[in-house]
Amino acid sequence: MSLAFRSKIEITVWLAGRSIVDVAILPRSRPPVMRLFARKPAFSVLSVLPRLFSLCAVAQQVAYLSAVEAARGEDAAAETVQRRLTGVVAERLTELVRGLFVGQLAFDGSGAAAVRALMHAAAVLGGGASEGAREGAMREAVSQIKPALIALGTTRESQCPEPGRAPAAMHLASLNAEALSLPAVEQSFLSVDDDRDVIVRLLTEGASFSGAPELYGRIPETGVWARRAGREQILALDAGPAERLKARLAEVARLIAWLDDAERDLEDGVIASYSLGNRRGAAAVECARGRLYHAIELDDEDRIVRFELVAPTEWNFHARGPLVQSLKGSLLAAGPRGQDAVRTLVRSFDPCVSFSLNFHEAGRA
Repeated sequence: MSLAFRSKIEITVWLAGRSIVDVAILPRSRPPVMRLFARKPAFSVLSVLPRLFSLCAVAQQVAYLSAVEAARGEDAAAETVQRRLTGVVAERLTELVRGLFVGQLAFDGSGAAAVRALMHAAAVLGGGASEGAREGAMREAVSQIKPALIALGTTRESQCPEPGRAPAAMHLASLNAEALSLPAVEQSFLSVDDDRDVIVRLLTEGASFSGAPELYGRIPETGVWARRAGREQILALDAGPAERLKARLAEVARLIAWLDDAERDLEDGVIASYSLGNRRGAAAVECARGRLYHAIELDDEDRIVRFELVAPTEWNFHARGPLVQSLKGSLLAAGPRGQDAVRTLVRSFDPCVSFSLNFHEAGRA
């Protein structure tokens, strides 16, 4: 059976003059995990997951293993939990760095060398961590990332990069509010407090829920902006590309600081597992794109009876979800400047997923 499926999301923005009057999202097609894995031995699936889920592969493996252990009533050893946490954090950093600095911030030659060094170190860190990174290798990768971040102008967990002509500061300066003015909308964020409700709906409704998830009328946002909301009391209801970019830069610095000192606090529930009885278990992992859920049921011989998952992308790019609500009613500058601002905003909702963005005048085919 082919494992190929459509990974690109198609977004159409309908305009009346400079106003966005509607947004349509054609979601990616999703792999039929239940049909692929039914009756397979639970641990035989591990080798398939990285090929089936190329985005956040480490987080997918950690979520799956944690859910299987919960279904079996097992607790992972403390050192195993720490190794998995390090792998998830390293992968999150790698994906955020790739989304930020490849083709987005390094628009001139001034940051090219720093970007290359950053990506090399992040890739080494992510690859090593997924295999149980050695402490020395991790320290070396982090030590290489720090000077690259200094050159790019983002080294602090505050919401502003270092001033000057570094690529981060220069790009932020170009993201002015005149390019895209967003309406003030109420925001809802997915968190560890929602885990039980998500898992119940996932096991009750299966693919009909995971393809277009919602929680009793809520379609919460997940990812960097949601994690920032978990740490701060007040967020701007009309936050645009610049504010969201600052949050991503701050998270990169935050993750580097944690890898440098794993005793620091991260957000709650980066990896959470739930034993549900009757050989059923679930897990949630906070990856680069947001909160990822796996739920599984095993028979007495550890074969898969049921396996369901919901990825962060399905929340953020829901047809009535956070991105759509942020864009509808927006006012954008004419021409490429406004369209580029919309594209930057879309990218801020998910640093990993590929998408196409098309603009049409309302009333025209």
